Amino acid sequence: MDLNFNRRLSVAPMLDYTDRHERYFLRLLSRHTLLYSEMITANALLHADPHRFLRHDTFEHPLAIQLGGSDPKMLATCAKMAEDTGFCEVNLNCGCPSDRVQSGAFGACLMKEKQCVGECVSAMQAVVKIPVTVKTRIGIDHDDSWEFFFDFVKYVADAGCDTFIIHARKAWLKGLSPKENREKPPLNYDFVYRLKKEMPHLNISLNGGVRTMDLVESLLTQVDGVMVGREPYENPWFLADADVRIFGMPSVAPPTRKALLECFLPYMERELAAGCPLNIMTRHLFGLFNGFAGARRYRQILSDEAPRTGSGIETVKRAMDAVEEPL
Repeated sequence: MDLNFNRRLSVAPMLDYTDRHERYFLRLLSRHTLLYSEMITANALLHADPHRFLRHDTFEHPLAIQLGGSDPKMLATCAKMAEDTGFCEVNLNCGCPSDRVQSGAFGACLMKEKQCVGECVSAMQAVVKIPVTVKTRIGIDHDDSWEFFFDFVKYVADAGCDTFIIHARKAWLKGLSPKENREKPPLNYDFVYRLKKEMPHLNISLNGGVRTMDLVESLLTQVDGVMVGREPYENPWFLADADVRIFGMPSVAPPTRKALLECFLPYMERELAAGCPLNIMTRHLFGLFNGFAGARRYRQILSDEAPRTGSGIETVKRAMDAVEEPL
């Protein structure tokens, strides 16, 4: 599998969003877009229930896992577990600025610990054959110069990493919430473009502020890949023409949003039978019909009825019937 092909478009790892149900649903829209797990901390993977974090359907592939941590030995063990479970890439989080990752001294904090990141990358690469990649920011706090950013990437690249996903904003560790860190620090695509020009041997994906497929196509003239985050979650139909426009391949997307939901029903029925509550799956479906007549009623039915004990597929069908979708 040539993951560099799939990296032309990827969906970002998003905590509480890109779980296995969401990934299965998005895969119905695009065969080739690279999907990522939620960030999984090394501590959780090693000391809680590994099956809970590593479980996925082969239909979700190509699928990467994102790990959070700063201990090379622990991350190496986790990377091997991920490879053995079937993930096709291990990504190290060096960009998340939340209090949770700061207390664990990983995520965006690692931009100030380039030697540690290099050791983590080397340790993981020593035990797996799948790619080990890094997702990072362009800077952190007042360390936001081009020199700081370039030095970090070059050091980690020299340690063996040849693929970087760059969120084109710096991170503020204090004073901004994770949500504000996704929006308030200004975007600086030029840093990412310059990185690709100065280190053309690296595979560089750009992340941040991408809301249209037109912009994805434009950015791909400057970098190797584009990672999108909230847009395909809030508007899943965003991916409907990805295979054709970004990968030059036939589309697998159903012809309408209702047809897409019909394709998802057998999966939901199977998961319901295995004991998964309906609302764990339907929470990913709220944005599917935004802008259509009946969308508000659709969301209301899912919001009110899906959490009830015993709710099943009929709830989803009733919600779907409330929407008027032009053919």
